[in-house]
Amino acid sequence: MIAIRTDLTPQALLPAIEKLWAASAPKILSIDADEKPGAATPVFTVAGKYTARGWTEWTQGFVYGSAILQYDATGDETFLELGRDRTRERMAHHITHIGVHDHGFNNVSTYGNLLRLLAEGKIPADARERDFYELALKCTGAVQAARWTDIAGGGGYIYSFNGPHSLFADTIRSLRALSVSHSLGHVLMGERDRKISLLERLIQHAKTTADFAVFYGEGRDAYDLRGRTAHESIFNLNDGNFRCPNSQQGFSPFTTWTRGLAWIVAGYPEQLEWLETLADAELEPFGGRAAVEAVFLKPALATADFYLEHTPTDGIPYWDTGAPELHRLGDYLNRAAQIENDHEPVDSSAAAITAQGLLRLGRFLQRRGDARGDRYWNAGLTVANTVLAEPYLSTDPNHQGLILHSIYHRPNGWDYIPAGSKIPLGESSMWGDYHARELALYLQRLAKNEPYYTFFGGVN
Repeated sequence: MIAIRTDLTPQALLPAIEKLWAASAPKILSIDADEKPGAATPVFTVAGKYTARGWTEWTQGFVYGSAILQYDATGDETFLELGRDRTRERMAHHITHIGVHDHGFNNVSTYGNLLRLLAEGKIPADARERDFYELALKCTGAVQAARWTDIAGGGGYIYSFNGPHSLFADTIRSLRALSVSHSLGHVLMGERDRKISLLERLIQHAKTTADFAVFYGEGRDAYDLRGRTAHESIFNLNDGNFRCPNSQQGFSPFTTWTRGLAWIVAGYPEQLEWLETLADAELEPFGGRAAVEAVFLKPALATADFYLEHTPTDGIPYWDTGAPELHRLGDYLNRAAQIENDHEPVDSSAAAITAQGLLRLGRFLQRRGDARGDRYWNAGLTVANTVLAEPYLSTDPNHQGLILHSIYHRPNGWDYIPAGSKIPLGESSMWGDYHARELALYLQRLAKNEPYYTFFGGVN
């Protein structure tokens, strides 16, 4: 399990963060120089070069969002111009994309970050530019909310690109789109001009995910371990009943794919922060603030604890906590993750995502006077201290990736295995790189007493 350090602070991590931004800048420019308008989006690296896999183009917002974060952190206007121009030129189709559940990934990372910078005064005030970003964000939330499946007993979920029967754990992090759209005063319009609340759908999706994607050690099945997470939950469309857990990118439905776990660990705490911005009256129709927050806090705590207990001491997990060859590594949870081994790869992208979730959960609890907050806060700093530094941080100017040793799709065999290795290693992913930048910005702002970074900063 993670050996939580208590001596770390955001200020102590500033040298590593500054090194990250220095390494990041030429990589963003290199990727942009290689990208062809209209071509498939960069997704993961092969031998250090970003390559595309036309699937759902769920990473394009991370490409341009990375440039926007680079400007935010460093003030280099080259990256503001790049991120703003590419968002305007190439992101419009993502706003109205009815075939995916990834609206928060693509559009809040671009239009949302730009709106936030406007609100913070980091971009010169321009009413028409603000209107442009707000309209994009209103629309993306409504389109995402329209991908809806009702379930037995009430409630429902935003279904994945696999179809209406499929709920992905990933989507909890993409609920950002509904949050921002709701805060901007928007609704989804249905038949006969029925107004459908984005807040209601957000809460219902969060509850369905909490009920069916996360386990709590309450006897659900023979593999019911508290905090364990299923990547996919399958429902019967004929009667709305849950049928079974499943996994697309993990080893099995009964093991925990660590990036799916990471989306949960990060997604619920940032939604708890957003819920704090709403008036009590808005939450009354859903049982009141305490009841709503409980829906989000229970899975946040369970999955955070699972991550801490099922990750090696340095905070970097293997790609699946039940991967079939892990037993060959011996007592792997009581030492640092072994990047080079003959059996199972680590996944640094899961660590980059999770670190921010642990920090936000810790801060949320600390502000409530909950003593548990210190544990998660220190754990988040521990993970960040590892993932933002070498050997995970790539300072090689010839490698386009920023955070090394990420895994994309192990079951499908999409990850590059270098010569002489039996497992994938040494490569990067667009989501891992983006979330490492988000993590670095989050900590940098805390260290420098700058405005607290949230995805909803432009609307509250």
